[in-house]
Amino acid sequence: MNTNRKKTMDNNDYTRRNRFTGESIELTKEEAKKHDEIFFHEALATLEDKTLGTGVSKHWQEMRDRLDWFMKHNAKAYMVLLD
Repeated sequence: MNTNRKKTMDNNDYTRRNRFTGESIELTKEEAKKHDEIFFHEALATLEDKTLGTGVSKHWQEMRDRLDWFMKHNAKAYMVLLD
């Protein structure tokens, strides 16, 4: 077993940008993770819907759960990045 595995580096950059407007905002580490998960689940849902039918993927709910989390915990970031 290789005990010299590289650890994941955290560069402490939690700035995220709205893909449509280009507006950006600095997030906490937890917020950045949730933000990234929104787009991860969106991509998986989109792919899965091609096979199962539009709106059927369980990943849409995962995405909505994270959107709801943002609305509750950081409404400003939600408005800048996700609204």
